[in-house]
Amino acid sequence: MTQPPPPPNQPPQQPGFGPPQDPSQQPDQPAQQPPAAPGGPDLNKAPEPGYGYPQAPQTPPPSAPPAAPQGPGYGYPQQPPAPGYGYPGQPPTAGYGYPGQPPAGPYGQPQQPGAYGQPGYGQPGYGYPQPPTMPMQPQPGGGRKFNAQMAIIVSAVTAIALIVGAGIWYANSGKDDDKKTTANGGDGKKEEKNGEGEGGGSSSGGGGAKEKVPADTGSKVLFQVPAPKVPAGVSTVTTSGSWLTDTVYAKSGIAEIVGYDPADGTEKWTLALPGPVCTATDHVTEDNRTAIVYKAAMPTKTDPGVCTQVALVDLESGKELWSKTAKSGTMPINFTSVTLSGGTVAAGSSSGGAAWEMATGKQLWAPKTSDPCYDSGYGGGEKLVAVRKCGSYEQRQLHIQTLDPKTGNVVTEYKMDEGIEFAAVVSTDPLVVAADVGDSAGDGSGISDFFSIDNKTGKLRARISAPGEDFAARCDGIYKLEDCSGLTVGNDRLYISTEEHEGSGESYIQTNEIVAFDLATGKQTGQRADAGDGYDMVPLRMDGGNVIAYKRPPYDKGGQIVSIDGGTFKQTVLLENPATEAVRDVETRMLPTSAEILYAQGKLYMSKVYASDFLTQDKEYLAVAFGTG
Repeated sequence: MTQPPPPPNQPPQQPGFGPPQDPSQQPDQPAQQPPAAPGGPDLNKAPEPGYGYPQAPQTPPPSAPPAAPQGPGYGYPQQPPAPGYGYPGQPPTAGYGYPGQPPAGPYGQPQQPGAYGQPGYGQPGYGYPQPPTMPMQPQPGGGRKFNAQMAIIVSAVTAIALIVGAGIWYANSGKDDDKKTTANGGDGKKEEKNGEGEGGGSSSGGGGAKEKVPADTGSKVLFQVPAPKVPAGVSTVTTSGSWLTDTVYAKSGIAEIVGYDPADGTEKWTLALPGPVCTATDHVTEDNRTAIVYKAAMPTKTDPGVCTQVALVDLESGKELWSKTAKSGTMPINFTSVTLSGGTVAAGSSSGGAAWEMATGKQLWAPKTSDPCYDSGYGGGEKLVAVRKCGSYEQRQLHIQTLDPKTGNVVTEYKMDEGIEFAAVVSTDPLVVAADVGDSAGDGSGISDFFSIDNKTGKLRARISAPGEDFAARCDGIYKLEDCSGLTVGNDRLYISTEEHEGSGESYIQTNEIVAFDLATGKQTGQRADAGDGYDMVPLRMDGGNVIAYKRPPYDKGGQIVSIDGGTFKQTVLLENPATEAVRDVETRMLPTSAEILYAQGKLYMSKVYASDFLTQDKEYLAVAFGTG
């Protein structure tokens, strides 16, 4: 399950989100950042490196359509990717906005970075800064070498094109002449708020879908949020967490959460916090509340701090309703994941899990030092599911437990085979868990198999093999147990992205598909949605019985949001972004494997999970919003 390569015209993908390696230094409190005014990025400047990670400035990509590159097929990274996502490597020093002490395994440890698709076990992993690499220019001639004279010509043409194109992004982003394709089709639809609906249902598709096709699917830039300046002496700050309600788009900044008007980016409220947000849940209640974990103070060079504070936030008012801590014995717990379900907020760590009543903040349970097992993390949403660890390392047994969210009592339990160290919760209803059995994935994706479990009986329904060379999903079963990408669950099926491969045209054009597995039988259903040449498609969430997917664009088009009918697998375009180079450069930095991507009612929000002090000549953005009509 290698990391999807960038399209031509983009730098090779950089490591995804994860904590910084070095301890934080004493910061100054940053000023609040308003949404950007029209003007957009300066195309005289080199594009930013891959999404969410600090990298050295890189040379700008070519503006013209590329010919076949030398060596690997079009779209592949020129540099070998770094070790894989979600695997234990050398424990990092606590990063700014992340747990200070790396836990011994599950989700509470700082994430390890690395390019998606390389073995990561025992090597620097997902979340570690990697040496920057320079993007290589695509080479003409079907893989033949590209001489020095041609390199000079291409570089000169590229520089001229960038100068001419400067400053056009925001002003021209919605014009008709920027629309390289048109979107047609039947009804597309949306599901539950913020993508929470995971429930199994009819496999016919379409039922309960809410998203509609706009009269004009061509989008324009609604607003941009500039990247915040990190405090002096600090290299990287986590900005995890974004949420969408009917009236607010909320996004974490540096030691704050800001609520914006979803249509124009006007700031509606700011929730100031004493320290950075460490992690947050994607789930939002019906009354628009969510949960976060943050540090009680800004880190310093000598004290990076720990993630002890669990809070419930009202997204409508921007108020913190309560903030709590818990202890394991006499020590405060350094939490690394949080979720909510059934009126309960639950947080996990390598020291065990704790939970609080949502309405009052009353503690419902906490770890017992006498207990030989501990809750490493939870999956939330429709049900509350614990991943409970028992036994020592390499003799570990994971218990997948559906809990009563009010009491923590076990309702049903499935015991995984001994020796499986980590598991991620893909969905709680129907219950689907991902694991790398015997470290056999071999690509750092954290997935070799999916387990479909009956959460009424605790019995295994089906086991689905997902070889890394075939499928592009990934999950973090070590740190953030709900953090999966490239897949979604609905209609009692698992929808998953395939790896990229050669398309139907020229051999260097890459594409992929979304396919479906039946959770009752474990077999593929035969349904397949093709991304189209040059596109890379990933499922985001369910919309009733339909799949909402994002299509990362090729070099000459804008990205798309499509609705895939759960029965026929027919695709309907709901939104298509402008194809101008400036817009595309910003969009394609928001990698689907690491960016936070939210879509609802004709509006698309893409945001980063890190801010850094690495300087580039480009305008950098924390978030960008697109809208139709």
